Amino acid sequence: MVIISNKIILVLLLLASGSALVIAFTAQVAFDLEPCILCKYQRIPYFATILFSCLALYIRELDRRGALKVIGLIFLLSAVLSFYHNGVEQHWWTSVAGCSNLTGTLLNFQEFQNQLFAKMPKRCDQIDWTLFGLSLTVYNCAASIIFALLSFFGGDILKKIIRKRD
Repeated sequence: MVIISNKIILVLLLLASGSALVIAFTAQVAFDLEPCILCKYQRIPYFATILFSCLALYIRELDRRGALKVIGLIFLLSAVLSFYHNGVEQHWWTSVAGCSNLTGTLLNFQEFQNQLFAKMPKRCDQIDWTLFGLSLTVYNCAASIIFALLSFFGGDILKKIIRKRD
């Protein structure tokens, strides 16, 4: 019963992570919402979750409960990163991720001229899209917390539900 409930949670997290990445790439490609570097960093936990979920589902000898704990930690870190990015967007603090317009030191006039004509990276404090006044970083933070809780406690809750049904 525990094995089945952990498998179900892993599949749910796998599907949710895949859906989140599809949404992010659709927003980038179809709606021309350019991600900043922090936005790109926020995609990494979803890729890691897909990797760990697939490994935990494929390798029978792997401790699925342990894999869920690792995924839960990944999503807690994702929530922290999302909160940090939201703070940058709200100008509570400045980013240390290189989100500024100028990068590096200029040694000569040619490098200065090349940088003038180069496309500037998207600033991390620029919000392109909101829903109900909240940016995507807030939704990502909420989703990461929910997925972390699901990773830590979902298997036990599902096991209790299955027991009550029987």
